[in-house]
Amino acid sequence: MGKILPEGVGEVQEYVDICDFAVGLSRMFSGKIIPSERFEHELHERWNPLGVVGVISAFNFPCAVYGWNNALALVCGNSVLWKPAPTTPLTAIAVTKLIEKVLIRNNINPALCSLICGDADVGQSIAKDDNVKLVSFTGSTEVGRIVGCQVQSRFGKILLELGGNNAIIVMDDADLDLVIPATVFASIGTAGQRCTTTRRLIVHEKIYDEVINKIKKAYQQLESRVGDPTDSNTLIGPLHNKEAVLKFKASVAEAIVSGGKIEYGGKVLENRPGNYVSPTIVTGLKPDTPVVMKETFAPILYVLKTSSFEEAVKINNMAKQGLSSSIFTKDTGKIFKWFGPKGSDCGIVNVNIPTSGAEIGGAFGGEKETGGGRESGSDAWKQYMRRSTCTINYGKSLPLAQGIKFE
Repeated sequence: MGKILPEGVGEVQEYVDICDFAVGLSRMFSGKIIPSERFEHELHERWNPLGVVGVISAFNFPCAVYGWNNALALVCGNSVLWKPAPTTPLTAIAVTKLIEKVLIRNNINPALCSLICGDADVGQSIAKDDNVKLVSFTGSTEVGRIVGCQVQSRFGKILLELGGNNAIIVMDDADLDLVIPATVFASIGTAGQRCTTTRRLIVHEKIYDEVINKIKKAYQQLESRVGDPTDSNTLIGPLHNKEAVLKFKASVAEAIVSGGKIEYGGKVLENRPGNYVSPTIVTGLKPDTPVVMKETFAPILYVLKTSSFEEAVKINNMAKQGLSSSIFTKDTGKIFKWFGPKGSDCGIVNVNIPTSGAEIGGAFGGEKETGGGRESGSDAWKQYMRRSTCTINYGKSLPLAQGIKFE
């Protein structure tokens, strides 16, 4: 998809990590034993496989997202049907062939992990098929809304991992030696094509100018490191396709028309073959400006000014999506407010680290128009199983719940 080599290797490592996690998880599945109000009765929960799990993955993580779903779905006892993005079929084929070898070596039918490449019509067939008990969809909010409705119309289970208009808040006591590299990585990494990419930087007015100057300087130092993603010196690769370049140009133009100032970049790099654009910094826009509220899958960073923690949180929560968020501060009071009910409304809530680069041990996903789904670690495995509440009468009488007498 154009990802630089270290990030590509890291993505494969993420699949390896989730396999390790899943293997351990396979010996740890547990349900609850619940006290019964009835004499000589016992209640417990049991988790059972769903059956077929459909995975519709996006172009930007053509290996890892499938890995999150596949590893957990398999240890939960399911089979998996994968439809990758139509622009990244080769990665999917390579991954499937590796899995096939492992399954055959262990005398398991390789159809357990099946692959179907194709366009939207294939995805719609999966979404509408009653035999597919769970559909895990990763992609845009617009398409996710359609897929969600199609699956829900047949009362199937749906796991949605959609967009994220993610923000970093920088308070006036922040350690800028952490802020600058974190912002640069989160806004430029994968050429701004991660769902957890930082798209809004909310900076306290006391250090606003200083932060902008430092980020501009950091961006300037990376000018020579835009290029071939297989080159070890490259940190910024291309956008995925020509359509992404057009969306980048449209958003930059909209930002300018809306009163924004291009502090850095804003241009398509036409002096080289490929879909290269310059990382872009935009200032001068209000937090609720439509272009700021829109997720553009490109390296565009909108820098916004705030005068207080409360205002910064409000700006963070303005986004329709609720995937990832981060605050840089040394104030423990603000940190715990940030985690609390009046803090960030995102599924990923960080402190003094970037919005991107999540570990596999925690549940990954977001709220609002991000879809509410959770993948990877913690108890995300529960989405790949069905839960039964089981009641056993091991006595000789038949007491009824709530003390009802039916005599």
